[in-house]
Amino acid sequence: MPPADWIMLVSLGGFFLVLGIALVGKGRSEDKDYYDLSSGMDVRGYVEHEPHPGSESLKVGGWIAIAIGLLMLAMEGGFWLWG
Repeated sequence: MPPADWIMLVSLGGFFLVLGIALVGKGRSEDKDYYDLSSGMDVRGYVEHEPHPGSESLKVGGWIAIAIGLLMLAMEGGFWLWG
C-alpha cells in the first residue's frame, strides 16, 4: 500500500476521532447547561429530569464517530503491519 493511502486513512481516522470527542463534549456541556438553574432556563425541565433531546443525539453521534475513527486507525495499523 503506498504511503499516500496510509496518510489518508490516518487523517480520516484522526478527523473522526477528534470530531467524536468534540461531539461528546458538546453533548455533555449542553446537558450541564440545560440543568443549570442559574442560566434562567425553564425550571420544568430540571424538575422533570428530561434531558434536552439534542444533547443525547450529539453524544450518540460522537460515540459513533469515535468508533469509526478507531476502526480506520486500526485498519491503517493492519495495512502497515501486513502491507
